[in-house]
Amino acid sequence: MIRSLFLTAVCISAIGLSAPANAFDKTGQHQPAAQTSRPEPSEAQLQEHEHYTNSDGKRVHSPAHVVGGGIPAGASAKCGDGSYSFSLHHRGTCSHHGGVAQWLSGG
Repeated sequence: MIRSLFLTAVCISAIGLSAPANAFDKTGQHQPAAQTSRPEPSEAQLQEHEHYTNSDGKRVHSPAHVVGGGIPAGASAKCGDGSYSFSLHHRGTCSHHGGVAQWLSGG
């Protein structure tokens, strides 16, 4: 009986571990899966060169304006202030930059 309960608990744990960690946020709302293979932006193409650590512990380029126009590699959104975000999640994207003006493909 104890062995049966143990095996049941192991199976339930395994099922729980198979769900993506970011499938739902703290409010229970569905969140998009994190992008893991987005290209890095070219620093020469950007005016600002700051980075931050996101909620997954990944280093991400902070929103930045482009030198000479165009959409920088790896950008996920254009912000209201004209900068481009490289956020890997929708939540918080372009905060302090006028909000999201446009989501870009792959973002």
